[in-house]
Amino acid sequence: MGNCCSVQIGLENFIIRGLDPIVGHDNYVCKLKQTLPTLSVALQELRALRNDMQREVDPAEQRLLKPFERVQLWLSKAETMITEAEKLNADGPQQMNNLCLGGCASKNCLSSYKFGKKVAKMLKKINDHRSNGAFAKVAESQPAASVVVRPEERPISQESMIEKVWSCIEDKDVGVIGLYGLGGVGKTTLLTQINNKFSATPNDCDVIIWALVSKHSDVGKIQDRIGGNIGFSDAFWKSKSVDEKAVDIYGVLCNKRFVVLLDDLWERVDLNQVGIPKPSQENGFKLIFTTRSLEVYGEMEARKKIKVECLGPEKAWELFQDKVGDETLNSHPDIRKLAEEVAERCGGLPLALITISRGMACKTTPGEWKYAIEKLKRSSLPK
Repeated sequence: MGNCCSVQIGLENFIIRGLDPIVGHDNYVCKLKQTLPTLSVALQELRALRNDMQREVDPAEQRLLKPFERVQLWLSKAETMITEAEKLNADGPQQMNNLCLGGCASKNCLSSYKFGKKVAKMLKKINDHRSNGAFAKVAESQPAASVVVRPEERPISQESMIEKVWSCIEDKDVGVIGLYGLGGVGKTTLLTQINNKFSATPNDCDVIIWALVSKHSDVGKIQDRIGGNIGFSDAFWKSKSVDEKAVDIYGVLCNKRFVVLLDDLWERVDLNQVGIPKPSQENGFKLIFTTRSLEVYGEMEARKKIKVECLGPEKAWELFQDKVGDETLNSHPDIRKLAEEVAERCGGLPLALITISRGMACKTTPGEWKYAIEKLKRSSLPK
């Protein structure tokens, strides 16, 4: 029986050794003891290179950068090779047990020959692929500006104001723009329309960032709102310190052409503390903010001041009657005259005009309108 096995092994070895010169390969069986451990090391190095590259690609995608196609292709091929090499590694111990005569023969020569050939080929593929995995950069900037379009209401025509602000945005000498005016005058509406205009107008900006500041916001909250626009939105990032967040935000924005829109500033915001690079003629960055305070406008070092004015009497009445509706205004002969007085007492403030007109849209008796006038006489509209 032993002699039969020896004859069989010898015959298979003879056949394989005869095949090697024909196919132009070395004896894969004899070299299996060397190539299999070498494959295991090469696999570990390929995994490490794959993981390192993926750690660069993941945050790049979060920060609105587009990975190069050649990088994505390299990662895809690496995944396939890793899966195939892991299978060969798993089959390795069984194949090694088949070796005999010091590793130069096998109890199952054909199987060991095929396996050894696969290992050698995979080792070469992995080494070649690793040598092609050196990329100076893994991603490029997205070609289009990233804008989150915000819901807006156009109660009045603001085209002239929009164009005035837009011309400042296009002016290379203007980096910081301040929109100021009374509460309820329409500053947020104007800023919203500017934000949305970026989505419909060709521009060279990489990202448009909207952040509501409001009266009681602290630096951390402002950072969280900005971070959400540039890929920093997970709980771990939000748990970082203000200084750490500032470094992250600055690292993203200093490599982009950005526009930051800050709504409702009640006091100066320290751009350095937030992590916003200071806009300048050289970097082309833009900051636009709204405020009720001329003092804040000065403290923010705005290069351009734009006052959002109240509506004139004609525009105010036009807006008011549009919201109330003709059915209510014509429901009694005295109501139109009373409605004009109500509109006048709104002081040209769009927010007051819209809010009060909606409340009066179902009031169809003169007594209800007279009561509204008396209340307006005693009320204090937003300053």
